Amino acid sequence: MQKLTVVISVFNEEEKIEKCFKSVLFADEIILVDNSSTDKTREIAKKYATSIISQPNDPLMIDIQKNTGLKKAKNDWILSIDADEIVTSELRNEIEELLKKENLKNGYFVPRKNIIFGKQIDYTGWYPDHQLRLFRKNKGEFKNTHVHEGIQVDGETDYLKEHMLHHNYETIIQFVQKNMINYAQNEANNLINKNYVLSPGDLISVPAKEFLSRYFARNGYKDGIHGLFLSLLMASSHLIVLAIVWEKKGFKEMDKKEVIRSTEKELGKFNKDLRYWFSKIKIDESKNIATKYFHKIKGKI
Repeated sequence: MQKLTVVISVFNEEEKIEKCFKSVLFADEIILVDNSSTDKTREIAKKYATSIISQPNDPLMIDIQKNTGLKKAKNDWILSIDADEIVTSELRNEIEELLKKENLKNGYFVPRKNIIFGKQIDYTGWYPDHQLRLFRKNKGEFKNTHVHEGIQVDGETDYLKEHMLHHNYETIIQFVQKNMINYAQNEANNLINKNYVLSPGDLISVPAKEFLSRYFARNGYKDGIHGLFLSLLMASSHLIVLAIVWEKKGFKEMDKKEVIRSTEKELGKFNKDLRYWFSKIKIDESKNIATKYFHKIKGKI
């Protein structure tokens, strides 16, 4: 069986880190990358980690900073996880059986079950949420500054069947801090670096597209009120990104007539899309043929 190194990158995770550690004790090596935690994270880690690496914390480079731990791994295979993730016993068994085999791919995606606001989210774009986390050393790393761009692997990849648990956002404030402050600033900088030009219509179309994608196309409505809130919060996060771009460009004024024209146009499209999607839901949920036909005609499906 080939040996495995687990790399965990953290900042102030004293409430979650112990459960994470206990789920990966099967690994041959556990490296903790401590991004200058000020709580008891480091103290707890001393009981479980093979080695602890300290470095300054940079919220806008949280993924790139994980490469520090990847480079220090002593074994041929690496499993990269976060403090709010837990490797289930089923996933552990699958990984152990996999590493006994020959002719393996260079990387493997792991599905995640996300727990958000106290509930497992089965739709809304959060399932199966495949993450490339298991890979050969020197074949995978974080290469982009884009937040949560993911590990990039050189060579063929495949998918594992068993899940890891992700205790994602627990509070609204946590969601706002990560998505509308840290992630949004990073994404805004990326857009500016790509010479993105802000147009008034984008203020409607970009958040609208995100909402429609999560609540309808990815069945967010099946997650109930959680799905609605998450779809709206994600749409709002996209609006914040554009607002930060506008701020960094000096709150540049735009032609008032163009703003009105674009707003009317995009809201019209959004209203049309809403009619389509609500009709589709009623068709999918209804068992009555006549009702299905009525909504099909009404929604022009």
